[in-house]
Amino acid sequence: MRIVVADDSVLFREGVARILAEAGFEVVGQAGSVPELTRLVEDLRPDLAVVDIRMPPTHTDEGLVAAGRIRAANPGVGVLLLSQYIESSHATRLLAGNPTGVGYLLKDRVGDITDFTAAVRRVADGGSAVDPLVVSHLLGRSRAGSLLDDLSPREREVLTLIAEGCTNAAISARMRLSAKTVETHVRNIFGKLELPTTRMDHRRVLAVIAYLGS
Repeated sequence: MRIVVADDSVLFREGVARILAEAGFEVVGQAGSVPELTRLVEDLRPDLAVVDIRMPPTHTDEGLVAAGRIRAANPGVGVLLLSQYIESSHATRLLAGNPTGVGYLLKDRVGDITDFTAAVRRVADGGSAVDPLVVSHLLGRSRAGSLLDDLSPREREVLTLIAEGCTNAAISARMRLSAKTVETHVRNIFGKLELPTTRMDHRRVLAVIAYLGS
């Protein structure tokens, strides 16, 4: 799996690259600016770009904008955004475009190497990953009258784990529920959120978008 890392902090960028390399990934390039990142992606066509949201020159959302452009020009390249702060609107913007092969994690998550590398693999494989703290923040501010209000507490817990990128098997292990029970909860969630009948993986992404947009 070939990865490029973009962050204007040399120390952080080198740290992420080292963690990824030690986990068995091939870090094929590093960038300290959006133009450098764009060139690397165009020249190297990596499987995944790990990108800081706040890049020069304004350190606001340059990384997020670059991620959208990368996804538009190279749909096969996954993008995992890193942020120092909980910026839920950025997660929503990222997933609302092309919601497969994208992720949003807080930078502190990099320190948990197991979770971080699992998220990297999931996003590179076309899945999604949203930081658990971002998910918790969004859960706490859902609008009144949302379709989410129809979900039971257990269904909301399952949806939280779906938003984090967990598979049914992972949810089963985390919640200590049988596979059949998890499947039932997921099916109920899809029904209550009035999601169209389509591929299972796409419906999971739509559920996450509904969750983030609440």
